[in-house]
Amino acid sequence: MKNLLFRTGLVSPAADWGLLLLRLGVGLLMIIGHGYGKVGRVLAGNMQFGDPLGLGPGTSLVLAAFAEFVCSLAVILGLMTRAAVIPLIVTMSTAALIVHADDPFGKQELPLLFLSAYVLLLLTGPGKLSLDAFIGRKLGVNTK
Repeated sequence: MKNLLFRTGLVSPAADWGLLLLRLGVGLLMIIGHGYGKVGRVLAGNMQFGDPLGLGPGTSLVLAAFAEFVCSLAVILGLMTRAAVIPLIVTMSTAALIVHADDPFGKQELPLLFLSAYVLLLLTGPGKLSLDAFIGRKLGVNTK
């Protein structure tokens, strides 16, 4: 389990810097553009939201807010990154393939772009410039 969560895997310093920039970019854009507003709605008690998966509007909003704010913060920090991108992958897949399924491609494009970045982070991990790598070193996980 330690290897799955904290092994960072890449050997190129340029790749590590690239992953850091990717994490910062998608994380900040998601929090500022989507997550912050949803968290504000949850805290204000405004639970009106779509219900694309049949879980109820309130539950759907809380899950989307959690993914888009809390998980994005974890991605920025590189903390439990592979676990953190899973709710983001589900959220962006839902947005692109269910919520905007009948919309023009322009409405699907942004969630698909975010989805691509999250799948990349799931496959690569966060890189060595992350809390995952720091924790992995402390736990003795081979990061190569």
